[in-house]
Amino acid sequence: MPLHSLNPIRYLACRSWLSAYNGKWLQADLLAAAIVTILLIPQSLAYAILAGLPPEVGLYSSMLPLLLYSLFGSSRTLSVGPVAVVSLMTAVAVGQVAQAGSSGYLEAAIMLAGLSGLILLGMGLFRLGFLANFLSHPVISGFVMASGLIIAASQTKHLLGISAQGHNLPEILLSLGTNLERLNPPTLLVGLATLAFLLWARNGLAPLLQRLGMKSEAALVFARTGPVWAVLAATAAVSLFGLDQLGVATLGQIPSGLPALTLPSWNSALAQTLISSALLISIVGFVESVSVAQTLAAKRRQSIDPDQELLGLGAANIGSAFSGGFPVTGGFSRSVVNFEAGAATPAAGAFAAAGIALATLLVTPFLSRLPVAVLAATIIVAVIALIDLKAVANTWSFSKRDAIAMIATLALTLPLGVELGILGGVGLSLLLYLHRTSRPHTALVGLVPGTEHFRNIDRHRVITCEDLISLRVDASLYFANCRFLENLVASLVASHPRVKHLVLMCPAVNDIDASALDSLELINERLEQAGVKLHLSEVKGPVMDKLQRTDFLQRLTGEVFLTQYQAVAKLSPCMLQDNHKILELTED
Repeated sequence: MPLHSLNPIRYLACRSWLSAYNGKWLQADLLAAAIVTILLIPQSLAYAILAGLPPEVGLYSSMLPLLLYSLFGSSRTLSVGPVAVVSLMTAVAVGQVAQAGSSGYLEAAIMLAGLSGLILLGMGLFRLGFLANFLSHPVISGFVMASGLIIAASQTKHLLGISAQGHNLPEILLSLGTNLERLNPPTLLVGLATLAFLLWARNGLAPLLQRLGMKSEAALVFARTGPVWAVLAATAAVSLFGLDQLGVATLGQIPSGLPALTLPSWNSALAQTLISSALLISIVGFVESVSVAQTLAAKRRQSIDPDQELLGLGAANIGSAFSGGFPVTGGFSRSVVNFEAGAATPAAGAFAAAGIALATLLVTPFLSRLPVAVLAATIIVAVIALIDLKAVANTWSFSKRDAIAMIATLALTLPLGVELGILGGVGLSLLLYLHRTSRPHTALVGLVPGTEHFRNIDRHRVITCEDLISLRVDASLYFANCRFLENLVASLVASHPRVKHLVLMCPAVNDIDASALDSLELINERLEQAGVKLHLSEVKGPVMDKLQRTDFLQRLTGEVFLTQYQAVAKLSPCMLQDNHKILELTED
């Protein structure tokens, strides 16, 4: 490995924009950072509680990770920090090894962030971003919808002012029902009022502000900071009306000050227990982050580097572990706010980190009377957007296999929890893929009259000949579908007793593996025994290169043709004669 490849400076994505940084960008980034900071404070507190951690840990997870991502990340507008799905996965993973509220629980969450960071860094260094492709979009959609439902259900206890446990939907609902008699009316009132305001603010606040004279862009950004106004109003209500004396749970005293930067403690046994969860969190977080980053980059005709994103997210999670935080990734809502607020470079994230640090020093004492129900309502409104049942119907109409994977992931995640749900969804997707590709689309083709083109005999009026079978295979040949091809060729030859030549058209065959090569050799031998020659046509260059490294072409009973038209011209001239007659009639 060249020495320069070991230089960490070469992995700093900030080099691409830092040298051209100017005052205009600085002004835009400062404004975006101020707005994102305001939004991040309630979000960070809420997601820490969702993860089962003290609220200040959410603030710790929103400082150093943002700064490090701004140095290593390739997206100019992605905002990194705690997010709903990853917070839920953290709660599930850490809840299996420690009791919530204990020092061991926080230690496990910090180690989970460190392991996730190491996994992401490793994937980035070895350019393994393709592994995320095993999480298909339908599986991710089903998983996210199920996670949204579980998250919403888990936060209902805070709206009701009762206790409830569980990491899957049946457990949570059963626990809620058992404790429903302990419902606290003032807490329910605060929670429902916050929920109603936030739901209205999503669609109604911006139009109201525009009617009052605010510009549309500013109104949209202002409306997305609705949780901040809910926090301010609820905190004031607690102070004015003494709601905490009526049983409304509040955050209580939040430690002020910056987190101590310390090396996370290492426990090999704990690491072995958490490694599989860390891998899932890393891949899910990466997929979610890249999806957001690519969407926002496309709007400005920019691009991102997925492998560089792995490095950026890995550095962010390492930073979270060193500052006492939990796993983080790119968040959709705050990234959109960052984008719409005009962030020009990732420096906006660094400025937002500074803003969170300042808030941790100065603002936390004023949050002691913030109702937990308000943060729960904030989470519920955020995850409602994740539940898109219309996507199930749309996917079903387009691809029933993909819809089955989506529904199965949704159905598995709700009763079994997030980890088993997503593993089941991935496994089912792979099985469905193998089933689909084990029976690839094939077509008997004939010559389209008056042309040199060949099309499916069942879809077009074409010219064919009894002594020639032209079989087009529309997929790569590999171990799962080679037996299908063997059976198909045998069936075709049996049903065409006068056939002398079989041409395997390969325009869509991008690869042939060792199992498929064995099948081709077997097909060639069987056809020779039946008095039929096997030919190939339109073989792609890389596939031809692989075949030439074997002795298959020497044993092939027929020939390899550049085009199917050349094959027909040599093997079945009668088809061309019929074609010429049609051309002459057309010209007359």
